[in-house]
Amino acid sequence: MKSLFSVFPTLLLTITCAFPALADKSNNMLDYASTKDIRDINPHLYSGEMAAQNMVFESLVLNTEKGVAPYLAERWDISPDGKSYTFFLRHDVTFSDGEPFNAKAVKLNIEAVLDNYERHAWLELVRQIDHVEIVDEFTVKLNLKNPYYPTLTELGLTRPFRFISPKSFINGKTKTGVANYVGTGPWVLTEHKKDQYAEFKVNPNYWGAKPVLNGVVWRVIPDRQTMLLSLQKGDIQLIFGADGDMLDMDSFEALMASDKFKTEMSAPIASRAIVLNSSRSMTSSQKVRQALQYAVDKEGIAQGILAGSEKVADTLMARSVPYCDFTSPTYVYRPTKAIELLEDEGWVLPKGKAIREKQGEKLQLLLSYNVNNAVEKEIAELIQDDFKKIGVGLTILGEEKQAYLDRQKNGDFDLQYSLSWGTPYDPASFVSSFRIPAHADYQGQKGLANKAQLDAMIGELLITPNEAHRQALYKTLFTSLAEQAVYIPLTYSRTKAIHSSELENVGFNPSQYEIPFEKMRFNP
Repeated sequence: MKSLFSVFPTLLLTITCAFPALADKSNNMLDYASTKDIRDINPHLYSGEMAAQNMVFESLVLNTEKGVAPYLAERWDISPDGKSYTFFLRHDVTFSDGEPFNAKAVKLNIEAVLDNYERHAWLELVRQIDHVEIVDEFTVKLNLKNPYYPTLTELGLTRPFRFISPKSFINGKTKTGVANYVGTGPWVLTEHKKDQYAEFKVNPNYWGAKPVLNGVVWRVIPDRQTMLLSLQKGDIQLIFGADGDMLDMDSFEALMASDKFKTEMSAPIASRAIVLNSSRSMTSSQKVRQALQYAVDKEGIAQGILAGSEKVADTLMARSVPYCDFTSPTYVYRPTKAIELLEDEGWVLPKGKAIREKQGEKLQLLLSYNVNNAVEKEIAELIQDDFKKIGVGLTILGEEKQAYLDRQKNGDFDLQYSLSWGTPYDPASFVSSFRIPAHADYQGQKGLANKAQLDAMIGELLITPNEAHRQALYKTLFTSLAEQAVYIPLTYSRTKAIHSSELENVGFNPSQYEIPFEKMRFNP
């Protein structure tokens, strides 16, 4: 394989000169590269990188492949009516600033989250908490308005129910910022230079098993090509990504062929899809949305872009996801069916023209994507070509992430790329967010005649204690969305890692947003 470094040596030198000492396993420090800075890692807000938040801050319980496990709480009791959870805390935990972790700290943190209710209302647990009470120094009770079956799972998410030292609060709150980032986790943030690097060292007073590594240097390299060159040169030792922000399949496959590197791939963990905006003039038509479903060559995406690494998705949620093992409407690649549906709706292709028209208006759509995501760009281009074959024009607009998110919030799109949140968020936390206008899912669904009923159904399925009724409601919800063709499922995504052959125990947590640095080590 041709050396990647030989292509752009000057560019790489420019990027790396601002960093601290580069990768050298003799110091037992792991050099990890990301396209993004860690930003504000206050665990009660959402602007920071989740992988960094997960290093420093911990939760009462831990989501594992085998289910919810004890973490800062040694055990818990659930009341017979399902409305009270009593947590018995560990006695040997302190925050890294020496502040004790106890029931008082738990109550302060949860109340700080609730104090920012509007920001956290996407998560149903925030809506369901009535109050928190201290039983004794190491026992705390969480009282709910209704029995809520994902309570433990959502307490274990990376945010917002993680614990920060009360000394870090500003005026007793966290919603406008914190004084510093002090948690109970295995890592301590020791240095941060914005948009350059962040350095994490092992927490010397950590209550659990300490990491084998001495620390992690999180290096910011916005350009993916430069990041790969840095790996090839040995300046970094790990690239880890849940989507195309970090890695594209061409680079992944190329490095697989080298003895210098190892590659890892998780089990299928989330769903890639395109959300169609039912409130826009052209995509408000169910037949048009169905036509677009039949027009997309999903196998072409799975094989041509993702090199067979991901399986085609027939449904928005894989049948392996809890409550999703049922049959619902699916759409296979049938361009002739797509054309038939468009013509039924009056969209005709004038002689000598490439785009269909109806009453003088062209069937021209807008798909926006995150310009820094290589996979999204390639998928958009393939869909653009697929649509062209049926006489639909597609403008693809790559924007910086914030502009992309702003467009998602205001609904100024016909189509937008969507990645479900994966384990442990799917399906409960994911569908809970369907009711929040800031999410593309809400914007995509808001033009549906039964949107209000769908939102009410979500509220009901989240709090019903009847398992059979909950299952029936999930089926009704996802079947309705499939019938109305709001989503074009593409593939079931997998998290990927490329690392130096010297680095061992590189694996994956259940959540695609976490990186288990604490398990990694260098070989002797």
